[in-house]
Amino acid sequence: MFKGSIVAIVTPFKNGKVDEKALGELIEWHIASGTDGIVPCGTTGESATLDYEEHEQVIEYAVKKAAGRIPVIAGTGSNSTEETIMLTAHAKKTGANGALLITPYYNKPTQEGLYRHFKAVADAVDIPIVLYNVPGRTSVNMLPATVARCARVKNIVAIKEATANLQQISEVIELCGDGFTVLSGDDFTVLPTLAIGGKGVISVTANVAPADMAGLIDSFFAGDMEGARKMHYRLQPLNQAMFFETNPIPVKTALGLMGRCSPELRLPLCPMSDINNEKLANAMKKYGLI
Repeated sequence: MFKGSIVAIVTPFKNGKVDEKALGELIEWHIASGTDGIVPCGTTGESATLDYEEHEQVIEYAVKKAAGRIPVIAGTGSNSTEETIMLTAHAKKTGANGALLITPYYNKPTQEGLYRHFKAVADAVDIPIVLYNVPGRTSVNMLPATVARCARVKNIVAIKEATANLQQISEVIELCGDGFTVLSGDDFTVLPTLAIGGKGVISVTANVAPADMAGLIDSFFAGDMEGARKMHYRLQPLNQAMFFETNPIPVKTALGLMGRCSPELRLPLCPMSDINNEKLANAMKKYGLI
């Protein structure tokens, strides 16, 4: 259902407010560049500092702007099951094609708690659900056996795996079978994940190089392994640059340097250090983005 290059799109701000004009221009650029889907209000979209009204605003606007041309997978996860159900129900109401649900952070649920959380949301809201496993941010790792249990719930259709652990990703693919989609959650593991059976990526780097990320995946599925490998290595310095500091600080800074949107962030995120800003600009110049 969801495959290819899916961008975890930033939320542009202007003077402290959501900048719909810039967001709309980014969405149009992605569609023109071959991006296969959009995730608004994910980690890269600074969902943690959006209030409910802004969260709903961004998802509604993304759905309206995409206008059915590419899927919109709304970030609706939370560490509260009831809040997750509320946000997911709103996404369904707006016409989003799916919902991306983070493993609950801070409260560190058990594997049983993770299963019950996702099943409760899936039972409450009939929308395709993509699980999101990123232990580095949440302090909880959803194990392959738990993913396989969730995959048996009819509307849980995919997972964004951001463990960077190919053994774990392989186990998820093996246990869940072909009817369940595994997407890379780390740009530097896109090609290896595709090689073991993944179907695409939810990408940070696609924010600044959408055509190249889409090209890598298109080449792979067209059987052009050499072309995919070359694009993998071309993208690697940029993938690294997007994590010189905490995401989305570098990617927003990069988009600012490209003139695509303001680099404005919300506290507790703050502008990049001068030394990392210089390193980022140099990486972008070498890549040809600025």
